[in-house]
This record gives sequence, structure tokens and C-alpha cells, in this order.
Amino acid sequence: MRLKLFGTFAALLLVAACATPAEETKDSSGSGASSDSSTTQSQPTTTTAPAPAPKPMAAVQPRGPAPGSYEDLVANVGDRVFFGYDKYALVAQAQSTLRRQAAWMKKFANVTITVEGHCDERGTREYNLALGQRRAAAVKEYLVALGVDANRVATISYGKERAEVGGSNEAAWRQNRRGVTTVN
Repeated sequence: MRLKLFGTFAALLLVAACATPAEETKDSSGSGASSDSSTTQSQPTTTTAPAPAPKPMAAVQPRGPAPGSYEDLVANVGDRVFFGYDKYALVAQAQSTLRRQAAWMKKFANVTITVEGHCDERGTREYNLALGQRRAAAVKEYLVALGVDANRVATISYGKERAEVGGSNEAAWRQNRRGVTTVN
């Protein structure tokens, strides 16, 4: 019983809060007469709350990664290219990815990147650091040839130190021989 009474009371308060106050119903002549006072007081009010104002477009958060971010690069362009064993030449698929990266870089002219050169676990640390640097340089040179300002592209080699995939087999090695573009 208390719950019903409380529910009824809450509903009445809600309706009363949504009703137009008497000051707002005065006509513009200043007579103080209410335009529909007889209707409001003699019949129960079924006024609903006004619809909320639409949010301004600037307040709407875009879905997906922020334009020009590393997440945007990964999701819409691709951030890595792969190399053959003991190679740093760019294959056709790598060139296609780098063309998309160059177009993305032109679209976001304030973005700078670092190209990471990576190798698989075979070979000495020193050899793989040098090979990783050649791979990163090959990516940078290709991007610069496509019109990206060289000052926007840094390179670094990690050699075999940052394997993407663990394991000592061709499938793992293939994934670890890569050049990765990261947004600074």
C-alpha cells in the first residue's frame, strides 16, 4: 500500500514539475489573465516533458579511431610491411601498403612517423640491427619518393630484439621480418 501511495505521489510531483508556471501563461498585454486557466485547473494535466534539445555537432564524439592517430593508421591504412629472409627490398604488397601510407601522410600533414626495422631470430644481434636499419631505410626512401617530407620520417632498428611472434619456425620468422610505421 505504501508503495502505491509513494508511486502516486511521485507521479503527481512529476506532472506538477512539468506543468507551465502561471507567470509564463500571462498574455503579452500584461492583463495577467491566464490563457487557459480553466482548462488547466479543471482537468488533470497530461503534459509531457519537452523533448531535449539536440546536441551540437561538436559535442558528438566520432566513432572509431581519432583521425591522424596511430589507431587510424592501423585501422584504415596498415602499419606494417614484410620482408623476405635476409632481404630489405620492398615486394609489391609492401609497396601497395606504403602508397596508402604516403596518401595518409599527405592527408595529415602535421603527423610525423618512425619506421621500425625488425628481423627474425636468426643471425647475430649486430647483423640483425644492421639489417633492420636497412629495412627501415628502404621504407623511408619509398615514402620520400612518393612525396612525403623526409623530415617527417625517422627510422630505428630493433633487429631481433622485439619479436612479434614467438617460435622458431618459418611462420613465426615471416611475421618478425617486418617494417612497422608508428605515429610519433
